[in-house]
Amino acid sequence: MRANDSATVPTPIAVATPTSAPAAPLPAPQGRPAGSGAPLAVLGVASFSLTFPGTAWALEGMGPWTVVMLRNALAAVLAGVCLVACRTRMPERRHWFGIAVVAAGVVLGFPILTTLTLQTSTTSHAAVVVGLLPLTTAAYSAVRTGSRPSRTFWIAALVGAVLVIAFALQQSGGTPSTSDLYLFAALVLCAAGYGEGGRLARQMPGWQVIGWALVVALPVTVLGGALSLYAEPAPRWTGHSVAGLVWLAVGSTLLGMMVWYRGMAAIGISRASQLQLAQPLLTLVWSVALLGEHLPPAAPLTALGVLACIVVTQRARS
Repeated sequence: MRANDSATVPTPIAVATPTSAPAAPLPAPQGRPAGSGAPLAVLGVASFSLTFPGTAWALEGMGPWTVVMLRNALAAVLAGVCLVACRTRMPERRHWFGIAVVAAGVVLGFPILTTLTLQTSTTSHAAVVVGLLPLTTAAYSAVRTGSRPSRTFWIAALVGAVLVIAFALQQSGGTPSTSDLYLFAALVLCAAGYGEGGRLARQMPGWQVIGWALVVALPVTVLGGALSLYAEPAPRWTGHSVAGLVWLAVGSTLLGMMVWYRGMAAIGISRASQLQLAQPLLTLVWSVALLGEHLPPAAPLTALGVLACIVVTQRARS
């Protein structure tokens, strides 16, 4: 045997292996920007800003009860077709209370009261009073969820309420008019409908929220439509009346509420309400462009004052 046969085999070079300790975690990915739902909420606000001008157009050719019932009946038929076509399941039992509130506030209460208002009030006046809606929606949401807004929130809320009430009294000669009482009642009902709908849209798609609310109210709207067509003068199907009715049914009631609730679910009720601050100003612009109204000097100033107050409330709450 040769000498080198007995030499030991060289030990292989050890290769470093990873230890059993876990690697440092990667930074948590950032959530989707809140703006992902903001465009939908903005579309909702834009559609709502045309509600009063659309109502004024529809009233040119038909009575107020006919306008309300036909717009909701048409929207309910379209919503029912969508629900059936998508084979949507019935909502759970716990959802029906919220759906009923949406139906009472958004589908029936707010349209009925605002339509009655516009028989004796201008759209610019109604738009400024309804400028308090974001505030009432935020307040309803705070009560419903049990949150406690700061003192700054309530101070700004009180200032905004004083501005709106002062404007309404000044326009009505110092005493509240019947149309103002209609508007304030509409604010309460609509705020409840917005708050409940935004809450439900976190548990089910937003289009289903308004869809089921329209279907729930369908028996009332069909019966009411039949009675109103019998009791009120026969509709005059002019270009304005047809365009106004179609917009109210498809734009404001159906598509507008679909994107609005989806946006509220994505960015939250408070943030969506903040986007709605632009609605009174947009309605004032539409009232001049589409209806030829002349704004009272106090209207834009009051709208801007309310806008500033509600901005403070939203920032204080956040």
